[in-house]
Amino acid sequence: MNAAPQIRIALVDDQMLIRSAVAQLLGAESDMTVVGEARNGREALALVETTRPDIVLMDIRMPIMDGIEATGAISAHPELSGTRIIVLTTFEEDEYVVKALRAGASGFLGKSTDAPELTSAVRVVHAGEALLSPAATRALVDRWLASPDDSVHGTLPALQDLTPRETEVLVLVASGLSNTEIAAHLVLSVHTAKTHVSRIMMKLSAHDRAQLVIAAYESGLVERSRER
Repeated sequence: MNAAPQIRIALVDDQMLIRSAVAQLLGAESDMTVVGEARNGREALALVETTRPDIVLMDIRMPIMDGIEATGAISAHPELSGTRIIVLTTFEEDEYVVKALRAGASGFLGKSTDAPELTSAVRVVHAGEALLSPAATRALVDRWLASPDDSVHGTLPALQDLTPRETEVLVLVASGLSNTEIAAHLVLSVHTAKTHVSRIMMKLSAHDRAQLVIAAYESGLVERSRER
């Protein structure tokens, strides 16, 4: 019998005890391997370029280069498109989390996350889904959009190129639904739902489903859809 494919993971945190604890936890899983650790964003970028992990668990607040800058650098690197980033945070850092999602992170986890939640999150993101709790994400983005600091807001996405069906799918993505759930909701095949999501990402120049959530909120599409 062939062994299950390994999910290759890089750990980025300036606290050695946290890295050691997470490495031990993930290393106990039969389908996960920790391929390296980094203490800051600069080391993280070098580590990812060298090891090409599937998943990076990225802290936000670190010296030299923080997790947001590192996430943006990894996401923008043309040879690192196969690497997905999960941001580890405390929820007092809402504005940083949204910046990280816009930079290309695939989701976020609180540092109080327990072991089953962490390993499940790694598998979810590795499977190509975004790690976005609908309630947490909605509160997070609503708070961020209400910020008076325009410097943290990006250019509003243009939705005019989306078809009516793609617009409908975007609303469902912003609600936290997976491709399977979108397919069931719209009575489509999972393949068709996935194709719609891929086309929306291409039209909106989104790196990840997480950025589609931000786009839907930034444009006001989600709020408009609720008013109908």
